[in-house]
Amino acid sequence: MSKLKIVIADNESIIRMDLKEMLEEAGHEVVGECFNGLKAIELTQRLKPDLVIMDIKMPEMDGITAAKRISDQKLAPVILLTAFSQKDIVEKAKNSGVLAYLVKPIKPSNLFPAIEIALSRFNEIKQLESELDDIKNSLEMRKLLDRAKGILMDAYNLSESEAYRRIQKYSMAKRKTIKEVAQSIIRAATK
Repeated sequence: MSKLKIVIADNESIIRMDLKEMLEEAGHEVVGECFNGLKAIELTQRLKPDLVIMDIKMPEMDGITAAKRISDQKLAPVILLTAFSQKDIVEKAKNSGVLAYLVKPIKPSNLFPAIEIALSRFNEIKQLESELDDIKNSLEMRKLLDRAKGILMDAYNLSESEAYRRIQKYSMAKRKTIKEVAQSIIRAATK
């Protein structure tokens, strides 16, 4: 595991100190520390860490709520810490986008595998979201192109392949993307 930049949020300074020591001994850098969820969000937005480790029970904003906001903004993977392993808390943590959950006291033998898994899952999620965006863009492009081809086919009595060739030629001649040409054709037809 390469050197990570980490934010720690826990209202107990002893826990923050212990975690920081464990992480720094393993070669990581703790770039920010705080004692509440609001500050954790602010530090995460500002410092762009590779990982956030935070307690569930904190003043002003609890760790589950803060983790949800960090997760929704796709800022960093979050590992939640708690002194409790109650089923309702675990359920809330699952729904917050948290990628790992550890019960205190934290030991290196539990912490570092949880970090590896959280980072791995976070990267998988980012990759899947990127692939989904590519698919959505491709589908949107396909719809635009089909509509533009249909407009040309109707207007000039062309076959589908002839309409596509005209779009392609115009795209190359004007140095525009096929999507831009298709959008222009659709705009012109709907005026």
